[in-house]
Amino acid sequence: MPNFNIDSEEKRTYDAIVIGSGASGGWAAKELCEHGLKTLVLERGRDVKHVVDYPTASKAPWEFEFRGTVSMEKRKDYQLARFMREETLHWALKYDEQPFIQEKPFRWFRGYHTGGKSLLWARQTQRWSDLDFEGPLRDGFAVDWPIRYKDVEPWYAHVEKFAGIAGNRDGLPELPDMVTMPGFEMSCIENYFKESLQKNYNNRHLIQGRCAHLTDPQPVHYQQGRGKCQNQAMCNRGCIYGGYFSSNASTLPWAMKTKNMTLRPHAVVHSIIYDAYKKRATGVRIIDAQTQEMIEFYAGIIFLNASALNSNAILLNSRSERFPNGLGNDNNLLGKFISWHNYRGHAGATYDGFKDKTTDGRNPSHSYIPRFRNLYKQETEFLRGYAIGISGGRGTYSDTNAIGDQLRENLLHPKTDNWNISSWMMGECVPLEKNHVRLHKDLKDKYGIPQLIVSCEWSENDDKMVEDYMEQSKEMFEKAGFQQVNATDSKNPPGSDIHEMGGVRMGNDPKTSLLNKFNQLHQCKNVFVTDGACMTSTGTQNPTLTYMMLTARAANHAIDELKKKNIKV
Repeated sequence: MPNFNIDSEEKRTYDAIVIGSGASGGWAAKELCEHGLKTLVLERGRDVKHVVDYPTASKAPWEFEFRGTVSMEKRKDYQLARFMREETLHWALKYDEQPFIQEKPFRWFRGYHTGGKSLLWARQTQRWSDLDFEGPLRDGFAVDWPIRYKDVEPWYAHVEKFAGIAGNRDGLPELPDMVTMPGFEMSCIENYFKESLQKNYNNRHLIQGRCAHLTDPQPVHYQQGRGKCQNQAMCNRGCIYGGYFSSNASTLPWAMKTKNMTLRPHAVVHSIIYDAYKKRATGVRIIDAQTQEMIEFYAGIIFLNASALNSNAILLNSRSERFPNGLGNDNNLLGKFISWHNYRGHAGATYDGFKDKTTDGRNPSHSYIPRFRNLYKQETEFLRGYAIGISGGRGTYSDTNAIGDQLRENLLHPKTDNWNISSWMMGECVPLEKNHVRLHKDLKDKYGIPQLIVSCEWSENDDKMVEDYMEQSKEMFEKAGFQQVNATDSKNPPGSDIHEMGGVRMGNDPKTSLLNKFNQLHQCKNVFVTDGACMTSTGTQNPTLTYMMLTARAANHAIDELKKKNIKV
């Protein structure tokens, strides 16, 4: 008579488990499956299949009830307002899905579906340089990164070739050149502003923002089933052309083609299982979101890519006799030094030139000024610096203050605005120990998992950075001859712009970090953390490209360690 428990356990055993199916999780799945590992991908939310499950892709405004506005009755069950349009409501999160405690005001945006936030991201992709990797060592805040640019440059190229990046080769040491295809065109006002910067400054450069869009698809992209970007600029609805990189369009289908990947949606991860006798993690414990059943899956390698705060929460909840404060948390630093990006500053202006020109079509990207503060020496009252996004255009509007024939004429012959230009900052927040997450001792969510307490706030350094951005933005716009120049501080709470990082930071010393140079937990070498939780500092670049690069590098290291039998499956 068979032993049904053993049979069941064998069916739930894989070579590797990847927690999360977003940008970094998709890369873990691709690399592991390509190398022949039977890999289980756990996704907390529902399955979203590429093309099939993008219900609003390419829809025109008049195809939506109320032209996309969501009624108060319909929106009352959802958290926050980022996706509170009919075009994107299918990505929104309901209040009861994962409540958390804001010890201080914080906005936490999540994407609980296959592909995660890779379907929703801004798609901006810039490499780090050693100016970023060496930042903590230079100014003494955070700990030294255990890697340098030379260690990761080949992996940036590896990811860029497969994902497809549009941009230019700009020759800037602070923003290394990438493997790119042609970038999108700047508007005439952006080109004019670029010339003004060249004339008035020797260290400020306006470039086309590098972005994960296919402008000249290569054979590897056609093999993925993707096509050229159509410039629709409706990206966060889901792209039926696969014109921008997402897990759904790229890495997950690639992994699935190997027949080595199993995708398990509705899998709310409870914790990672640690075996004290074997001195390694042996699997992952989940709650089935539909049945509330607790199920255990087993593997020799575990990649944690649940997004920064959730990866912290999972490790904190992975308690055992060996790790009473969370898996790998011997130094009690797990969940600490949480950081993010500072987007509080915004500026704008108008320009009454170029009356004979207007924009044609849409641009899914924008222009970009790489960081220029404190690059080689400390020159301001604040540490680190900020990059600036730039967008300029000329819109039209219709005068609707009329009725009958005059209203019809106004609608048929809209008026043209002056050119306008806007900017926004992306500042580097310095990680501080007081900014942390921890688990509540009593409150649990509907799955019986402890709720996360988020305790994060702005620092004086962040405030000074915003002030400098506003001063410099106004100065740059005024020198360009723009009018109606203004700059504001939104004072939005932390987390407002998604880029949470840290809590499980990389480092050389197990006393001051959780992960080694290959993203392995110092105290549990078969667990890899390669999403935003691993970041030692934040840089001023959009971080997703770096997460994907670190993931590909770590996955290939895991394969090498398997071959050397340093990790056992």
